Amino acid sequence: MVGLVLLGVLVLGVGGCACVVWAERGGPRWARGVATVTLAVSELVRRSEKNRRRSRNRTASGGE
Repeated sequence: MVGLVLLGVLVLGVGGCACVVWAERGGPRWARGVATVTLAVSELVRRSEKNRRRSRNRTASGGE
């Protein structure tokens, strides 16, 4: 079951990346919408990872 969920996430990620490329080349309106959502989600993931790293560093340095 977990494998199917991971496979679904992988398919959505690859499809989103394909839509980003297609939209960059002037694809249809729905592909541009999917590309916008894909880029927004990737930015959210990037920011959350950056915040998580910062909080780990604060915790590690605060314990000294």
